[in-house]
Amino acid sequence: MKKIGVLLLSIVWLASCSSGSDSYLLEVEGNVKGLKKGRLLLQTVTDSTLVTLDSLQVDGSGVFTLSSEVQGPDIYYLYLDKADNNVINDRIVLFTAPGKIHIETEWDNFEGAAKISGSREQELFEEYRKAQSRFHVRQLELNRALAPLALPDDSAAIDSLTQVSDNLLKRSYLYAINFAINNKATYLAPYIAVSEVADANPVYLDSIYGVLPDSVARSKYGVKLAELLEKSGD
Repeated sequence: MKKIGVLLLSIVWLASCSSGSDSYLLEVEGNVKGLKKGRLLLQTVTDSTLVTLDSLQVDGSGVFTLSSEVQGPDIYYLYLDKADNNVINDRIVLFTAPGKIHIETEWDNFEGAAKISGSREQELFEEYRKAQSRFHVRQLELNRALAPLALPDDSAAIDSLTQVSDNLLKRSYLYAINFAINNKATYLAPYIAVSEVADANPVYLDSIYGVLPDSVARSKYGVKLAELLEKSGD
């Protein structure tokens, strides 16, 4: 019965993707202050391949509008090609449902200066990434502390730092799981489950899936989460 449910969810999601409904239009507009020349691209990943959905050649003004029909809520990228062979700070990561979002940013601090409005999913995505970045910074600090240590002389210190590192990882996973559950009505919830904590205990993943509204469960990442749970039960 569970396998039939997953199959039905997959069929419903695929049917919605091919419906051609205007509700699946994504429009990204805004202004890149100071940008005089360059190319802006709206991108996503499809079947492990980076795909350009729309692009615009900038000549004299950083005001832009990019749009594309999309399959639903997902990760998208706004990429600025300044032809300087430097991809640092040239890509803004978005998690959004179809609709219209607005981005204000600067050409020389493209990612760091970005202010994004119009998408509740994106607001939550930024909140989640900010919290997880603190875990990542702490993990880097622990890795640096561990690097100069060597067995057997530093075994006690190594054991202590390793335990701290393990606890930090557990806290990071628990934060992700709780964040998904607390935001169960958003499309971000199943995305976090399958993209951030897919190797967590299936009990925790099932706790996320069990609280998803039907509309979220039928989305791309809702179906992926159902499939992940199905595999864990094999």
